[in-house]
Amino acid sequence: MGVDFPHRHLLEIGPLSPEDLWTVLKTARNLKEVLRRPIPKVPTLRGKVVAHLFFEPSTRTRLSFERAAKVLSAEVLNFSARGSSLEKGENLLDTIKNVAAMGPDLLVIRHPASGAPHFVARKIGIPVINAGDGFHEHPTQALLDLLTVWERKGDFQGLKVAIIGDIRHSRVAHSDILAFRKLGAEVWVSGPGTMLPPEREALGARVVRRVEEAVEGADVVMALRVQKERHGRSLFPSWHEYSRFFGLNRRVLSRAAEGALLMHPGPINWGVELAPELEDFPGQVILEQVENGVAVRMALLLLLLKAAEA
Repeated sequence: MGVDFPHRHLLEIGPLSPEDLWTVLKTARNLKEVLRRPIPKVPTLRGKVVAHLFFEPSTRTRLSFERAAKVLSAEVLNFSARGSSLEKGENLLDTIKNVAAMGPDLLVIRHPASGAPHFVARKIGIPVINAGDGFHEHPTQALLDLLTVWERKGDFQGLKVAIIGDIRHSRVAHSDILAFRKLGAEVWVSGPGTMLPPEREALGARVVRRVEEAVEGADVVMALRVQKERHGRSLFPSWHEYSRFFGLNRRVLSRAAEGALLMHPGPINWGVELAPELEDFPGQVILEQVENGVAVRMALLLLLLKAAEA
């Protein structure tokens, strides 16, 4: 396979050109076929070692990266902050240096501090993938969201994407806004005033207060989880009030375009961000997002490790 991915790390969406995004999407689409084989395993990365360093909880992203590495026959080192030497006072840099001394070829890192993967990438000599850092970015989630929409809609030009909820604290929203706009989609966002970023339109999205206005005619509607653990104080009066004004239900989605997709990066607070009646909404693609997460992470492991060899 030829390598056409001129990046050493994947830390954020900003440095990626539209051509880079398409390279990841097309590679992921090709590799997705492997996942559907009777024996979903290929020797592509045999002999490579991928270290997964998760400093905060994760289900989908962590398992998705692990699955991706194993399907490509890479060895996996798994690290969790809980139960590690961090609890004995070891700092991040010492932890990273010790893991790096075990010989991994690539690090996947999730950390509650924005910029932690950038810091790690500057300190070690192997590729780093950002699996989510603080409020900053979650680039692999944006790429799997792109793949899901591309498979269903065929293109991004002219699409209206509505992102609803806790925009300010969502690294997914920040990466998605950048990624969808790079490929030609228009992005609208809506949420409580306390959950909208102070720079607002500086992100490149159109900001509206009423959810109904954001959803009107949208081809893709994405609900975000309320990031309550990142707030420090309550940013809305009650869950009931949040659900009433910013939760999605069939009435609100009736304003979207025909055939609109309903997405959520998970985990979902049913009855808050999404009404339970949406579990069988025709355009709901939440589990397709999860499946595509494995394919996108396979593509990134392959592209970055091949680029490192070049």
